[in-house]
Amino acid sequence: MATTPAKKPHRSSQSKPSLYTLRVELVGSEPLIWREIVLDGRTRLAALHHILQTAMGWADSHLHKFEIRKKHYGVPDPEYEDDDWKMLDETKYRLNQLLDVGDTCTYVYDFGDSWEHHIRVKSINNDVDPRRGGGIVWIEAGERACPPDDAGGISGYQELFATLENAPYGEEAKRLQIWAGLDFDPERFDRRAANLMVARMQWNGWIKIGP
Repeated sequence: MATTPAKKPHRSSQSKPSLYTLRVELVGSEPLIWREIVLDGRTRLAALHHILQTAMGWADSHLHKFEIRKKHYGVPDPEYEDDDWKMLDETKYRLNQLLDVGDTCTYVYDFGDSWEHHIRVKSINNDVDPRRGGGIVWIEAGERACPPDDAGGISGYQELFATLENAPYGEEAKRLQIWAGLDFDPERFDRRAANLMVARMQWNGWIKIGP
């Protein structure tokens, strides 16, 4: 799903602040579940992982990886080495080292349910005042809640969604609502709450955005 970049960012520009706008879509979701995220291009993939978890609404309770031009980036496991699945350390790679405008990559969450997210670099703004420094990240837009963790992948979630939509007062719907959470609303995405959570992660030093 990843594409070859039209041009790779010049090494000298990787230390300068820039604003990347990312379009993130949950593959196979219908109606489409998506987010638009704006962040400093110097952000490392490890921090991007946490931003994606927060923006989408996942619980971060499973393994994950990025797939960029047939390479895998995530948390390396020294007990698991496979030439076909060599995991590069996501803490060592920045967004602007790997992707340029128009490029795409895949973010996979939960290797069992295999939630695939298609990420496209929608635009890059290099006209950023360096005196502002780094640390810029916010969720610009989005629609619909992501599925509950352990919903069984897209097919499992589509069945859950259909049940809640077509027979909302049936016994199966009641059971699913209790399991997913009585306040779960598949149509609701709270952008303000998601941005507050991202800001809190930065404030507490849980993630670092920028250099």
